[in-house]
Amino acid sequence: MAQSTLRAKEDVQSFVLLSGHRIPAVGLGTWRSGSQASDSVATAILEAGYRHIDTAWEYGVHDEVFKSYTLHSFFLVNYNNKHFETYFQVGHGLKAAIDAGIERKDLFITSKLWCHDLSPERVRPALLNTLQELQFDYLDLYLIHWPFRLKEGASRPPKAGDVLNFDMEGVWREMEKLKTQNLVRDIGISNFTLKKLNKLTGFAQTMPSVCQMEMHPGWRNDKMLEACKKNGIHVTSYSPLGSQDNGRDLIHDPTVEKIAGKLNKSPGQVLVRWAIQRGTSVIPKSTNADRIKENMQVFDWAIPEQDFNVLSSISDQKRVLHGEDLFVNKNDGPFRSVADVWDHED
Repeated sequence: MAQSTLRAKEDVQSFVLLSGHRIPAVGLGTWRSGSQASDSVATAILEAGYRHIDTAWEYGVHDEVFKSYTLHSFFLVNYNNKHFETYFQVGHGLKAAIDAGIERKDLFITSKLWCHDLSPERVRPALLNTLQELQFDYLDLYLIHWPFRLKEGASRPPKAGDVLNFDMEGVWREMEKLKTQNLVRDIGISNFTLKKLNKLTGFAQTMPSVCQMEMHPGWRNDKMLEACKKNGIHVTSYSPLGSQDNGRDLIHDPTVEKIAGKLNKSPGQVLVRWAIQRGTSVIPKSTNADRIKENMQVFDWAIPEQDFNVLSSISDQKRVLHGEDLFVNKNDGPFRSVADVWDHED
């Protein structure tokens, strides 16, 4: 069962990574934020005090989170002739923050390497493309989004031949080079299993600083959390509130609601605080200005140990994001079930 790693009144607003850099305890997730992403980022940074913005190529919001104030755009001379028009300007949200006096060094920007770029020769071009889209010189954190290589333009669910061989060691060597070249400050992983983590740590010259995983009281993922702690890898929890769209609405879970009422906090605040007390950073997604602010108001109080343990004992454990639509082909494989995707560890 999950154990609280913080004393009752300990006020932890960031965590130290293996590199010595610090990651904010709470960041803004931008998955499925769409056209609202730029306003959400501006609100988070300027009104709520966020410093960590989590995004990814696959989210399709680089041109929203970082959309230009101007209308000029350019064509990128692409790798493998597959990239089309890309905006090169800093976007509304971050530009507003920088114009208001927020320094780049005080922001923590995470992005992710998508599955169709999981071959050694595509890692650096993919990162350079992201930097050009965001108009930054470096990222604070660059993650392997999923440990599966997909053919560019792969169907959902994948057709036969859409899932390709993933040279994990070759890709990781290129990720390590990005760090050496100061294009990224830290590198990490996302959606890994114990089996894949053990494989990576067996050859990594630079250990991943961060493992980003779905974690919440409805899917504690205890074994991965403990494995990461054992290796000194910090964990960032995504989907910390569950998902109304995927049948795991923790905001309206009776146990969460009861504890929230007892503490005079919102269910969202309780779920974010639970993640922090567990020793993980957390990236709740919201496009609602009030909830964005509310999710940051978690540092001057704590969940009592008894209530923390109740939240950590919810028996109905299941993933919200299992990857079936991305990777499972029930007839042709190579992954014929969700259990295959997760190495039968669930």
